[in-house]
Amino acid sequence: MMAQNNQSWDGSKGASATARHRSPAGMRWVASTAADYPERLRGIPDGPRGIWLRSALCRSDLIASVWDRPAVAIVGTRGASAAGLEISRTIAWGLARAGILVVSGLARGVDAAAHEGALLADGSTVAVLACGLDQCYPSEHTSMAEEITCSGALLSEWPSGTPPVGWRFPRRNRLISGLADIVVLVEANVRSGALHTVRFAIDQGREVMAVPRDPVFPGSVLPNRLIRDGAAPVMGCDDVLYAIERLPGPSRGRKAPVDFVLPGDRVAAAVSQPESARREPLGRARRAGTGDLRSRLLAQLGRSGPLGVDDLVGRSPATEPSAVMAELVALEVEARIRRDSSGRFRLHGGS
Repeated sequence: MMAQNNQSWDGSKGASATARHRSPAGMRWVASTAADYPERLRGIPDGPRGIWLRSALCRSDLIASVWDRPAVAIVGTRGASAAGLEISRTIAWGLARAGILVVSGLARGVDAAAHEGALLADGSTVAVLACGLDQCYPSEHTSMAEEITCSGALLSEWPSGTPPVGWRFPRRNRLISGLADIVVLVEANVRSGALHTVRFAIDQGREVMAVPRDPVFPGSVLPNRLIRDGAAPVMGCDDVLYAIERLPGPSRGRKAPVDFVLPGDRVAAAVSQPESARREPLGRARRAGTGDLRSRLLAQLGRSGPLGVDDLVGRSPATEPSAVMAELVALEVEARIRRDSSGRFRLHGGS
């Protein structure tokens, strides 16, 4: 049985898999061709052929109240600071109150705080698991998981009986970013699993935003680096809502109530245009075919040595500058390249 559980899931065998695994109440298989399959997942690279889903909502309510809403993923480290937890909870509360779907991974730390904030606002939230939906990881979030199913959903690409082994978490993260229009990074260092979510978000063309942190505190490295390289800073929920307003297509049009005030915010800050409006969204310009761009950038740095952004953009005349910048950020957070004191990029380990 263990060998069977560790096999990869083939969505074309949904009926036989359902027979082999006893499903908890409310769990069902949703093929990628079904009407209630999340539309955002249809276009991502390596998207699943289907998903396992647990929700108390009927199919029509799930589509209208969950999948058709603008969505924001809130991600970060499991070992979040008290401030990071409160920031995550507060942003999620504000987004959910404004009618935005909050997506995360049910993990300890930032993920759990994001789900809590959405639930406190009586909003909708979706948790993506790296195991079968017949179990909850971590186990102390079982009650939260049940509450999530009342107005949102638990989601996994793995059938019942699948254990939460380590390699499934990075793979799970591509669904977290794929379900969202915007990914907000709260706290994380470069070795955090949130790095995978940022990479996937850029690959999928999602906008990446980050909460700026004091550099002396743990968890400041990755968000500060992303902001330095073009990600819009999140000073409060209004920055994320403003970014949602600028999204193309059906995700536009969700506004906070006129009297919107974040919990714990004792100052009514009137910001007519957040700084995020003046920055190029990181990830939005990333589209299919950038694997060739990545190879070209690495080859150019290998041949020429350190180069500045303008030089690299000039050597890619057929590519949008924002796409070049997005690829440079992805390579930097992967430690494939680094930026020196003069602001030029070089291969990691190069002189």
